[in-house]
Amino acid sequence: MEFLLTIQRPPSSVPHPAGSPHLEPHLERQLSNRHIQLIAIGGAIGTGLFMGSGKTISAAGPSVIFVYMIIGFMLFFVMRAMGELLLSNLNYKSFSDFAADLLGPWAGFFTGWTYWFCWVVTGIADVIAIAGYSKELWPSLPLWVPGLITIGILLLLNLATVKAFGETEFWFALIKIVAIAALIIVGLFMIFSGFQSDAGPASFTNLWSHGGFFPNEFMGFVAGFQIAVFAFVGIELVGTTAAEAKDPEKNLPKAINSIPVRVLLFYVGALIILMSVTPWTQFAAGHSPFIAMFSLAGLGAAATIVNLVVLSSAMSSANSGIYSTSRMVYGLAQEGDAPAVFGALSGRKVPRNALFLSCVLLLSGVVLMYAGQDIGKAFDMVTTVSAVCFVFVWSIILASYLAFRKRRPHLHDASAFKMPGGVVMVWVVFAFFAFVLWTLTTQPDTFAALLATPLWFLILGVAWVILRRRPAHLIRFKEFQAQLEKDAKHTEEPELAKK
Repeated sequence: MEFLLTIQRPPSSVPHPAGSPHLEPHLERQLSNRHIQLIAIGGAIGTGLFMGSGKTISAAGPSVIFVYMIIGFMLFFVMRAMGELLLSNLNYKSFSDFAADLLGPWAGFFTGWTYWFCWVVTGIADVIAIAGYSKELWPSLPLWVPGLITIGILLLLNLATVKAFGETEFWFALIKIVAIAALIIVGLFMIFSGFQSDAGPASFTNLWSHGGFFPNEFMGFVAGFQIAVFAFVGIELVGTTAAEAKDPEKNLPKAINSIPVRVLLFYVGALIILMSVTPWTQFAAGHSPFIAMFSLAGLGAAATIVNLVVLSSAMSSANSGIYSTSRMVYGLAQEGDAPAVFGALSGRKVPRNALFLSCVLLLSGVVLMYAGQDIGKAFDMVTTVSAVCFVFVWSIILASYLAFRKRRPHLHDASAFKMPGGVVMVWVVFAFFAFVLWTLTTQPDTFAALLATPLWFLILGVAWVILRRRPAHLIRFKEFQAQLEKDAKHTEEPELAKK
């Protein structure tokens, strides 16, 4: 799902040479409905669940189940707000578009670049995770080897056509879905057959017989939110994916409303099985609980297979991140918000220079691993930065919704996909985001990463001060608004005719 963030921008307003047609280079979109649907489902399963849940389980114990349920519940309202905004004007192709329209050009600039940064950092986390999985399979292998090999393979995949990339992601997603389903089925068999391991019998009683649901009390429960938030990054792309489908009025609500089912099945269901087969005390940060379950049960071959599956999942996530970041910086370049060199396309209609930029930035993941030789700490640091930036993007979506309700109440009244709870739930979710940021201050490693994150927004602020008064920016934003108003009128006229 993550890779589908190809931003369809309004026509570039940068002046063209005399006599040349005002045409914008086009990315070829060859992704079929089969690709989109399966990747949307597989997108609910990411590195944050496979690797990050080890830390959440060890910190919060069985209460981690409630952690994932609460986060999923809150983000559902963010997605509903996003869905209402996207359907209010079908010319919106991303949250940066409606943020720029409803909040101002600064919001589009900050959101676009922050979202790009989010996926760069997420890709770095995936490279770190891949190195960690590889080390378990091949202990003597230096950490930099799998990191460089991964980046090289992903670069080659993304330099090919979009259709080839979509087919690769289709099979990556299928592997993840089958892995989760197999884990749940095998886990249920172990539980009901009375399977014994060194950790004790597999039983649902393991959920409460090792200190209860809240063994580490309230602060342990709070600590679970730190890394669990990262497991949900990319969830907002459900709406963006559906908005690019042929029938957004039908596909967008269907995709967003399926979020609770995905959370219950992939996150809550899998974690209940994991902690029932083996007590939560057996899991540790930096190690995949999926692999640990089979290892502790004495199924060495199965553990190796799961390790390979988890490795392919991290590869999929990193691949999606590279695709997303390259398309985002390509779109920013088309608007004049990034150097023009990143707006060029190769003969295969692929933003080659933007791809090279993304892959070079991912190399910093290799450097981070050697900074402390602790994969778990490196993973925690980059995922904290990513989570904070994603919280900013989600908050911009909600702020845009508030502006929408105030400035265009007639469109809200006419909406067939209204956000449940409306303005009240927006402030409830804002309060939850404040709580999440507070949880990041309770541990030294996440607090250090939290303190470093404002540096990114300071850099963006300086860049915006320099760029905002350039004529190309002012012209582009006026054309952007004019196009949105034109499309909004086309949308309203049929509705008025019906009445």
